[in-house]
Amino acid sequence: MKPSIHGQIVAAFGRHYLARLEDGSELACLTRGKKSEVVCGDLVEIQLTGEASTESGAQGVIEGVAPRRSLLHRSDAFREKLIAANVTQIIVVVAAEPSFSDELLARCLVAAYEQKLDALIVLNKCDLAEAAKAARRQLAPYTAIGYRVLELSAKRDISGLRPFLEGHTSVLVGQSGMGKSTLINALLPDAQAATREISSALNSGKHTTTHARLYRIDGRSSLIDCPGVQAFGLHHLSFGGIEQGFVEFAQYLGQCRFHDCHHTHEPGCALREAVAAGKIDARRLELFQQITAANSKSS
Repeated sequence: MKPSIHGQIVAAFGRHYLARLEDGSELACLTRGKKSEVVCGDLVEIQLTGEASTESGAQGVIEGVAPRRSLLHRSDAFREKLIAANVTQIIVVVAAEPSFSDELLARCLVAAYEQKLDALIVLNKCDLAEAAKAARRQLAPYTAIGYRVLELSAKRDISGLRPFLEGHTSVLVGQSGMGKSTLINALLPDAQAATREISSALNSGKHTTTHARLYRIDGRSSLIDCPGVQAFGLHHLSFGGIEQGFVEFAQYLGQCRFHDCHHTHEPGCALREAVAAGKIDARRLELFQQITAANSKSS
């Protein structure tokens, strides 16, 4: 039997993966069986099946996955989509133009809270002055409750982002059109070449662009780029889990007249009273109601 080796998954397509090994080389590998729950960022044990070369296709089989520090995923009533493992920070990219979904942003931040990840909101395309003003107003409730918001223009200068990446394994998420690819290419000039190499190694062509990819920034920092998302389901979270993910609600939870209050129409609702008193942003409560209603409908 050939020896087993250890590595980290840096790209994936279906059951095909590319792992970076401890010596820095990369190895194409497969999982056993049809269903795979291996994800970008996973630390894995691989059984070699041939020479350690990616040129002739898969040369290893993934035999085990190490316990994860974190697992970012989204879900609806029917399925779960694993996004990235062992990350320490989520970076949600929004833009001055086109307009972004604050519900998607809220959902990403709830998912980050549940996995105990640091969170950073990047407002891109700030060179579009008028559009940037409107975007800042939309983000004002987030800065007010302590979320970090970094403004930049990826086409001009991304240097302000670098200090936020240091020491982290960050996962970059956002809707299509927010400028994530521009940001990645500015931050990592070799990213497109790396993507082509991954496509060649996995024999999957353009399809690897629909899956997460991990880039090493330096010895202490990595960045996982995810495909653009237009929805971020939280069906795997309970009502209480979503409540807790709205961090500004914390001091009011348990203060409602009814212990099973859903914070919609019930009398004596502490959250609605806090909104009326200007202590919670009304739009944030509305977003919470939309998210929990969507979960309830799909149950």
